[in-house]
Amino acid sequence: MELGISMFGDNHYDKNGRPQAPGQRLQELIEEIKLMDEVGLDFFGIGEHHRPDYAVPVPEIILASAATVTKKIKLGSAVNVISSSDPVRLYESYAMIDLLSGGRAELMAGRGSFIESFPLYGYKLEDYDELFEEKLELIVKINKENPITWKGKHRAALKDQLILPRAVNNNLNIWVAVGGTPESVLRAAKYGLPVIFAIIGGNPVQFKPLFQYYKDAYKHYRHAEAKFQVGVHMHTLFGADSKKIADEYYPIYSSQMNRVGASRGWPPYQPLQYEMGRKPNGHLIIGDASEAVDKILYLQEIFGLTRFSAHMDVGGPSHALLMKSIEIFGTKIAPKLREALK
Repeated sequence: MELGISMFGDNHYDKNGRPQAPGQRLQELIEEIKLMDEVGLDFFGIGEHHRPDYAVPVPEIILASAATVTKKIKLGSAVNVISSSDPVRLYESYAMIDLLSGGRAELMAGRGSFIESFPLYGYKLEDYDELFEEKLELIVKINKENPITWKGKHRAALKDQLILPRAVNNNLNIWVAVGGTPESVLRAAKYGLPVIFAIIGGNPVQFKPLFQYYKDAYKHYRHAEAKFQVGVHMHTLFGADSKKIADEYYPIYSSQMNRVGASRGWPPYQPLQYEMGRKPNGHLIIGDASEAVDKILYLQEIFGLTRFSAHMDVGGPSHALLMKSIEIFGTKIAPKLREALK
């Protein structure tokens, strides 16, 4: 099972409710990714957002920067909102990151949980499903064929067009992020793409039927079993003392839940939600190394995971807190998980 970290580049907010300067957050991100590489984690993913509470609208810039200061860690998105992006430009960008990093780039395609990118880039929200289907099809085709001939509804046609440069070994690793819809699971299985499930609420066991659906559909389309990959993305933060890190993180985490919830009609986030999420059958892994090991092994047992992604910067915890959490993950949690899964 691969072990790694995803982030969205959440900005830290000060006591007056003012967000951190984006430039500072971007510089911190590079330091954090460098540490992930140094402590031996397998992958890093950065998301795309177009809001004041996030510092990263273009994941490719962070990944290209990280490629020059890391040696082994895989570098990918988490996610690129492919519906409002140009697949040709995306492939070209990630092929360049792949070349810069010596074959460590990954592109994770997703719908995204926010809609700001649609009007920003000139797309209609009513075309939400069509855009994702068409653009995923195109980027998969680009990855397999060169030159390419293709025609769709939402982008200019391509006729015998070369897409350059090509990724290392003429293959870019493409994943699909899924929130919980069977349609998305089936689409990923159709193309034989690895899936990562975002489990950010409720009891993880509730996702078990979707995992099984993906496995069954993957086999139905006769893809190679040796290439089957499936993972989970869950909100995490690790500290030396479970109660201390949980108490310190709660106001940061709840503030972000309320910022997002304000635009979605959610009721105010409550301490009970947080505590229920931190329980053994909850969706949060916020605590010490021992708790994290037990919970991640439990998830691997029920889902048969090949990848676990610790999403670590919800709400913008301080750089110091994140660096400590990364260190604990790489030096205390990962070795115990790898030993247990031999």
